[in-house]
Amino acid sequence: MSDAATADTRRSRPTGLIIAVLGLCGTLVSLQQTLVLPLLPDFPAILDTTADNATWLVTITLLAAAVGTPVISRLADMFGKRLMLIVCMWSVILGSVIAVLSTNLTVVIIGRGFAGIGACLVPVGISIMRDHLPADRVGSGVALMSATLGIGGAVGMPLAGLIYENLDWHAIFIVSGGFAVIMLIAVHLVVPESTVKTRGQFDYVGAVMLSVALTCFLLAVSKAGSWGWGAPRTLTLLVIAALVLAAWIPWELQAGQPLVDIRTSTRRTVLLTNAASILVGFAMFANFLTTIQQIQMPVETGYGFGLSVMEAGLATLPTGILMVVMSPVAGRLIRRYGAREMLIVGALLMAVGFVARVLFHASLLEVVLTSGLAALGTTLAFAAMPTLIMASVPITETASANGLNTLLRSIGTSSASAMVAAVFTIYAVPVAGGQTVPGFTAYQVIFWSGAFASLLGAAIAAFIQRLPLREEEIGELPPRERIRVKATELPEVLVRGRVTGPRGQPMRQAVATVLEPDGEPIDWSRTDNDGRFALALPKEGRYLLVVSAEGWAPHSQLVELSADKPADIVLDRRLLLSGNVTDDGKPIGGVMIALIKHSGEYAGTTTADENGHYEMGLPPAGRYVLTAVDHATGRTRSRTLTVLASATTLDIDLVTAIPRPRERGDASVRG
Repeated sequence: MSDAATADTRRSRPTGLIIAVLGLCGTLVSLQQTLVLPLLPDFPAILDTTADNATWLVTITLLAAAVGTPVISRLADMFGKRLMLIVCMWSVILGSVIAVLSTNLTVVIIGRGFAGIGACLVPVGISIMRDHLPADRVGSGVALMSATLGIGGAVGMPLAGLIYENLDWHAIFIVSGGFAVIMLIAVHLVVPESTVKTRGQFDYVGAVMLSVALTCFLLAVSKAGSWGWGAPRTLTLLVIAALVLAAWIPWELQAGQPLVDIRTSTRRTVLLTNAASILVGFAMFANFLTTIQQIQMPVETGYGFGLSVMEAGLATLPTGILMVVMSPVAGRLIRRYGAREMLIVGALLMAVGFVARVLFHASLLEVVLTSGLAALGTTLAFAAMPTLIMASVPITETASANGLNTLLRSIGTSSASAMVAAVFTIYAVPVAGGQTVPGFTAYQVIFWSGAFASLLGAAIAAFIQRLPLREEEIGELPPRERIRVKATELPEVLVRGRVTGPRGQPMRQAVATVLEPDGEPIDWSRTDNDGRFALALPKEGRYLLVVSAEGWAPHSQLVELSADKPADIVLDRRLLLSGNVTDDGKPIGGVMIALIKHSGEYAGTTTADENGHYEMGLPPAGRYVLTAVDHATGRTRSRTLTVLASATTLDIDLVTAIPRPRERGDASVRG
């Protein structure tokens, strides 16, 4: 498709309609987590099973969403975000049909698993918004898409209760599947496909390993309440998860096209944002669970209000509406003050909301208002996190990066669910009629835990590097977001290229960065095992391309970049550690040179030529010990050095100490 045609296509898709369709899709899939909650007490009789087995109808959706999110997100970057959005909607439809047509527990659980995969579309939808919305609408759109995780929880309970009280239990899945069909048609008609596709190979091994680790961890956490935290199967699952994860990280580091780019994920902004996401996800779900349960507790408890499932859902419905209304406001606040600041403010508001819940709980209005304050903070925090992530990763990896962030939020929510169940069990007290319910002490413990998690999330966010704000005429955005303004005004062009060495060997894990000629950053990418990279540009034209690889001199040039012309780069100058070996000032040949890390690991070996000169590839930055060994006489001598990132010469004499090492270029070694 030509650039003009693509631009026309974008203009023909109303921005508000795209936001509405994606937001409704997000709400639909987030509903899957709460739709069956009102039925859990009745499912043992309906499906002829035990109460513990019935909880699998909730657990399986959690597992399917967690395992599927990184996989679907990576496939979205590779083959198209709209395509994966459609796959997720079909999964919800298939899951609903399976559940409708069966009364067998196992079959219904399978259907719920397919429905859970639908939740994977939330990070994909966020990335679609970044690709296709005008810059002034991206913030509000992302905020709404993030808020759907909470909106679905607020709407799901009253909706399910209303349907179940008036119709057959199958009707819940009929309504869910019918809504999914409508949204599937809307996606086909409204949502455009992204032109940014990385293609390449899918990391099957990494996907399987991560799936095993997540399944074991989340299964242990979600079922520990009934199995017991010290039960052999709980501990076994946690150990397996830890071992597989320990093997998965090195695999991803060496993979040419990893499922999750560990190097990108450990960048300061991404790492700290993801860490805060776990804590904010924990606090969000703790707030939701305690609110819906507190207002349903019997009046005899002294803190409950005895509401029915439907009444409780209606009481929490304003919170969902508040999150919808606040989404565009959150987007504007992020543009005005910055995403980091809104993440901090959102987390602090959540903490204030939890403290208020400890102090004010005498009336239903107080509970709704204080939990609503925490939900308001959730909206701000959830809106800020994808913005921070997308500002710090290559444009071609936005879906997979958002997928990891969503996954970590899910881990936080799962941990909150397990913690709430455990605390409720520990602090259970009897009430009139022989019923056992959680005492208010349990709620206080959870409220203080939520406040602590929120404050810790705010503290972590404070260490995120504050990006400078952009010019006022466009609005206040971080530099990378300023480039996204330009990128959304014109169709994106995907430029591919390959980085090789002087003999044609591929340079894996090299970094290609493209900038405007005036120095404004556009995008960056890491090469795969074949040395290939992909960069997303606002248009074809002249750019500054900078390529760097460990151990090689960097390459830079002003070059014309276009979609149909590969940007192939050859790195032809190896950075060397070199020097001369002497014997009392006289050159000596045939001496072995050994280089080891200061911590003892082997780094390299070479032999000096007949003139005493040696060369070896520059090792990674760090502290080393260089040792010369003259086997003819048995003499040795060692020097310590610190390697930075420039070619360096270090001379060594077998008899006497020599002056400070000579340096070429920037100082990179000291003796």
